[in-house]
Amino acid sequence: MKSSTNSQHLPPGPKGHFLVGVLPEYQRNPLGFLSNCTKNYGDIVYLPGLIPSYLLNHPDLIEEMLVKKQQNLVKSQLGSIVKPLLGNGLLMSEGEFWKKQRHLINPAFHHARIATYSQVMVDYTQKMLTTWQDGEIRDIHHDMMNLTLAIAAKTLFGSQVDRDMDTIERAIKITLKQFDTHSTNLLLFLLPDWIPTPDNLRFHNAVKQIDTIIYRLIQEHRASGQETDDLLSMLLNLQAEDGTRMSDKQVRDEVMTFILAGHETTALVLSWAWYLLAKHPEVEAKLITELQTVLAERTPDLSDLRQLRYTEWVILETMRLYPPVWAIPRTVKNDCEIGGYPVKKGHGLLACQWIVHRDSRWFSDPDTFNPERWDNDFAKSLPTFAYFPFGGGSRICIGKAFAMMEASVVLATIAQNYRFTLVDQQSVEPWASLTLRPQQPIRVCLHKR
Repeated sequence: MKSSTNSQHLPPGPKGHFLVGVLPEYQRNPLGFLSNCTKNYGDIVYLPGLIPSYLLNHPDLIEEMLVKKQQNLVKSQLGSIVKPLLGNGLLMSEGEFWKKQRHLINPAFHHARIATYSQVMVDYTQKMLTTWQDGEIRDIHHDMMNLTLAIAAKTLFGSQVDRDMDTIERAIKITLKQFDTHSTNLLLFLLPDWIPTPDNLRFHNAVKQIDTIIYRLIQEHRASGQETDDLLSMLLNLQAEDGTRMSDKQVRDEVMTFILAGHETTALVLSWAWYLLAKHPEVEAKLITELQTVLAERTPDLSDLRQLRYTEWVILETMRLYPPVWAIPRTVKNDCEIGGYPVKKGHGLLACQWIVHRDSRWFSDPDTFNPERWDNDFAKSLPTFAYFPFGGGSRICIGKAFAMMEASVVLATIAQNYRFTLVDQQSVEPWASLTLRPQQPIRVCLHKR
């Protein structure tokens, strides 16, 4: 790998093509390419291309990016792929509008508020388990995606959404496929979504189907005049300091953001956890011992989570090795410095959880699945951005507590009832799309306990 020169006071990095830079190498294998760049060039790497970027591989540099310089950064252009679906929700909005929305929505994700949803998570998991059979072979990632989508819809809309779940599931799958193809193909990424290709037409029709359901549910909630326990009801009743409430469009954008961002990331944590547990029966045995000790035969509830420490470690360790959000890209608004190097307006910054979470400076035997490393408050000994599966700074994931509760409750409920073995001892590779997905179905054989 040839290195670029430092004639412009640039960090070291690969030379790349004179026109498209390192884009071809990156698109072929994002994880391998960025890992090699880190190995060859160190903590800050210059990546030449159509949008020159800086790969940041040290917690201090990532803190500089996400905390100290965050006012000078905006979402990267990659976000334009999801804009038609997510609109101006918390994930995509910027500036003063984002600040107002975040402040307004925070109470909806307060610990006391989301605590009421733990029973929904147990109930829907048990409902799924009634469809499983001993000895059956299943794609566990597919099942986790469907389960977390059902939980997200139930906590958002209450019982009113049940009749729409099939439509929502089909439409979400179409939108995710669109994001995958466009985020990994430069020509498709540059192609405007309004051009009536078959893929674009399917995508916009899927968005329209989901919109129809969401706007109908918003109108039904408003017309009822009743305040229920679901998140939609709370969003509709939130009131800003100036007395204003969210418009239907704003509520729609936040609902869509929660459905998409909330369900897939948790499904990925659970999918990778089952994969790792199937590969490490000694870890699974310790998990089961804890569940038997704390829960015996009953299902978990919120009060149990504090005692399910090993369960939490399994989730933390899974997110270390397979972070659902595997990288955070940003675009610089105005010329600045990062790590002592000048960065121009319009250039990109990239903080990569996949790389930092596997750095031997912070984690011994970094490629080993070892939940017990999180004992003795290990997280407190780490630099702030050595481990950041939920991002960081002011834009840290608002649903962090919800996601951790859901992952713990679902993992415990399923593990009490089934263990999994991988079909043909398969090895599943990660695929770095917008999220870190399994490249192949995770096929497991179910064994009833």
